[in-house]
Amino acid sequence: AAKFLCAGTAACIADLCTFPLDTAKVRLQIQGEVRIPRSPSAVQYRGVLGTLRTMVRTEGARSLSSGLAAGLQRQMSFASIRIGLYDSVKQLYTPKGAESTGLGARLLAGCTTGAVAVACAQPTDVVKVRFQARAALPDGARRYSGTWDAYRSIAREEGVRGLWRGSLPNIARNAIVNCGELVTYDLIKEALLRAQLMADNVPCHFVAAFGAGFCATVVASPVDVVKTRYMNADPGQYRNALSCLLALLMQDGLAGLYKGFIPSFLRLGCWNVVMFISYEQLQRAVVLARAAPA
Repeated sequence: AAKFLCAGTAACIADLCTFPLDTAKVRLQIQGEVRIPRSPSAVQYRGVLGTLRTMVRTEGARSLSSGLAAGLQRQMSFASIRIGLYDSVKQLYTPKGAESTGLGARLLAGCTTGAVAVACAQPTDVVKVRFQARAALPDGARRYSGTWDAYRSIAREEGVRGLWRGSLPNIARNAIVNCGELVTYDLIKEALLRAQLMADNVPCHFVAAFGAGFCATVVASPVDVVKTRYMNADPGQYRNALSCLLALLMQDGLAGLYKGFIPSFLRLGCWNVVMFISYEQLQRAVVLARAAPA
């Protein structure tokens, strides 16, 4: 329970610090997507800072936090499961009597907790993406008055399955991200401590988290682009995630799989640094609180 609470709280802190970068990433990922009817006057975004400036100029500063409520709901349910369960599941996959946990057990644990988290928290991710992308649509398409209205509207108009739109690419993405983040963080931190290059403190956590963010971005960006487009698509625009991938490749080529890479890395790198440092400090605070005399 303490790990769940620490993981969810740390992830919310990280989201509060990096949410504008996540929104910029979503806008860049869906930019150029073919829609019917076409909208030739759509705003064009260029680069991370250019995207943020354009959003503030055309939509106001509040647009940078559009979907934040759903994002925090997502982190409390999603991160608490995938991060809070990781150590326990890792031990489950570790053979009895083993001196240390092998890479295979770590990867299996990362995939397992990432998939379970998506199965539970997918509706929050769908709503978050819709809010982050909605200002890129014509004004008449902004049909959600708030977060809870979005949940109700999607369920009513697209069925309950609409809240789990893009589950398969999201499971694939988050299994990869979970391995890239947690396993890489685990391995880098362990290597630094074993080699006695750093002590188990904030600088060590910073280096491990930054490395984890870069690895996760490189391996997860292609799936992330497909996931974002598929979640934001109108009903019937794509038959499934595979048709979304094929449409993306036909339109933009392989380069389209890395649309929004810079904001993805900036966001994921910063997010990992803030989250892991917060998580480690919160865990230490819990241990100290338990050890304190009554």
